[in-house]
Amino acid sequence: MSSALPVGIFDSGIGGLTVADSIRKVLPNEQLIYFGDTAHMPYGDKSPEAIKFYSLKIAKFLVDKNCKAIVIACNTASSQAYHELVHFLGDRIPIINVIDPVVKSMVEKGIYRKIGVIGTKSTIRSDVYARKFHDQDPSVQVSSLATPLLAPMIEEGFFNNNISRTVINSYLSSGKLRKIDSLILACTHYPLIKAEISEYYKGRIDIINTAEIVALHVRERLTGLNLLNDGHPRKHQFFVSDLSPSFARTTRLFFGEKINLKLASIWD
Repeated sequence: MSSALPVGIFDSGIGGLTVADSIRKVLPNEQLIYFGDTAHMPYGDKSPEAIKFYSLKIAKFLVDKNCKAIVIACNTASSQAYHELVHFLGDRIPIINVIDPVVKSMVEKGIYRKIGVIGTKSTIRSDVYARKFHDQDPSVQVSSLATPLLAPMIEEGFFNNNISRTVINSYLSSGKLRKIDSLILACTHYPLIKAEISEYYKGRIDIINTAEIVALHVRERLTGLNLLNDGHPRKHQFFVSDLSPSFARTTRLFFGEKINLKLASIWD
C-alpha cells in the first residue's frame, strides 16, 4: 500500500472535525478525506443497528476512495460499530476508534482515580468506557452521564453563548460527576465547548483532549505500518450526506480556508 494514499475520517456531523484538525496538525503531510453524515446526525439517539449500517456504508465509501486508514471520529460509532468495521475490512486497512487510545493514555499516566465521562445516550448506555478502564485498571472509578442536548446544540451553532452555558452548567452540576478528578469529553463535538466546560470547573479537574490523543495514536499506527506520507499532501476533501450551512461554517473555522463541500449519496 502506498504511503501517499489519504487517511479517511468519518463522523455523524461536524464533531469529527475536531479530530481531523488535530490529525492535520500532528500529521501535516497527510491528505484527509472527511465524511460527515449530516443526514443522520446525531448518532446518539439512533439504534445500534442503524449506526452499524451507516458506518459500514461510509467505510465502503472511504475504501473506494483508496484510503490507507479509517478513523472513526465518533464515540457513538466507535462504541457500536468498531468491531463490525474490523470484521468487514479484515486486514486490508487499519481501523482506529476514538475510545481505545484515550483509555490507554489515561491508564498509562496513572494519575486518574475517579474519571467522569459525558457523551451521547448511545455511548453512555454502552458503558464502553467503564468496561475498558476496568479491563486495564480495575481500581479506576468511572462515572458516566448522558448529555444528549449537547451534540445537536453544537451542530446548530449554539456554543459560547448564554444558551450553551445554561445547558452545560445544568449537566455538569449532576451528582454523578461529583468529586471527579478528570472529565472525558466522549463525543467529538464537545471540544467545541471545552472552554465553557473548563470555565465551569475553574481548573479543579483535567479536561481530557481526546482529539489530540487520537491524532498521536494515528501517527503511531501509521509509523508502525510504514504508511506515513513523507511527501506533500494533496488537498483535503470533505463529503457530507446532506449539505448543511453549519457544517460549512465550522469547517472553515477549523481549516481557515474556503472548503468545497461535496454531497455524496451513498445510501442507494
